[in-house]
Amino acid sequence: MSMDATTLAANDLAGTWWQRILGGFSHSPAPVVTGTELLLIIAVAVALSLPRVSWRYFGLLATVTHELGHAFAALMTGQRLGGIRLSLDHSGTTTSYSRRPLAAVWSTFWGYPVPAVVGAAMVWSGFNGWGPAAMSVGTLLLLVSFLFLRNGIGVLITAAAVLAAALLVLFVPAEFIGHVMIGLGIALLVAAVRDLGKLAAVHSRHRNRLSTSDAYLLSRATRVPAAVWIVLFAAVVAASWWFAWQPMVQVFATLRPGPGPFPA
Repeated sequence: MSMDATTLAANDLAGTWWQRILGGFSHSPAPVVTGTELLLIIAVAVALSLPRVSWRYFGLLATVTHELGHAFAALMTGQRLGGIRLSLDHSGTTTSYSRRPLAAVWSTFWGYPVPAVVGAAMVWSGFNGWGPAAMSVGTLLLLVSFLFLRNGIGVLITAAAVLAAALLVLFVPAEFIGHVMIGLGIALLVAAVRDLGKLAAVHSRHRNRLSTSDAYLLSRATRVPAAVWIVLFAAVVAASWWFAWQPMVQVFATLRPGPGPFPA
C-alpha cells in the first residue's frame, strides 16, 4: 500500500471514529439485560478488579480516574492545575495551587471516591440507553487529560486507555456499548472498594507510607482525624454502590421463580 493510500485510510478511520464519538451523544434504546447475563457481567467485572494479574493492568484505569477526580475538583474551585503524574505501580500525584485552604481540601478529597462515582454513572448510563454517550464523554476527557500529564509513563498509560476506548467505539456495535459500560462501571465500583482496603492497610499496617495517603494529607490540612476522612470516602463509595444497585435489583428480579400453577 502506498503512503498516500495509507494516509487516506488513516484519515477515513479517524473520520469514522470522530463521527461515532459525536453520534454517541444521542440517546439509544436501553439494552435488554437478563439476570443471567448480568451475573456474567459481574463475574467479568470482578475478574478485572480482584485477581492480581488483571488488576496490574485494570488498576491503572482506576488510578487515572482517581487522579482525574483530583484534577476536575481543582478546576471546579478555580485552582491552577500544575499537572498529573502516573506510575505503573498504581500511584499518582496531581499538583494544584490555591490560596484557599477549603479549595485544596475539596480537590484532595475527590480521589478515592471518584472511581465509584464514575462507575455508578457508567452503570446507570448503560442501563438507560446512554452507554455510547458515556463512552464518548470518557474518551474526550482522556484526550483532554493529555494537556496536564507531566511524565512519559502517564502519557503511555493514558494513551493505552484512549486506544482501548477508540477500539470499542470503532468496532463494538452501539447497541452493545451499554453492556460494556455496565461491566466497566461495576469493575470500577469493585476497584474503589479494593483501593479503600489498601488505604485502610496503609493506616493500620504500613504507616511508613502515610505520606501517600489522601486521608493523611487531609488530616494534616484540617486536623480532622484521618479515620474520619476514610469513613467519608467509604460513605461516598457506598452511596455510589447503592445508586448502581437499583437497576440491577430490577434485573435480578427476573431470576425469581414465578408463582406455581396451583394456589398454596
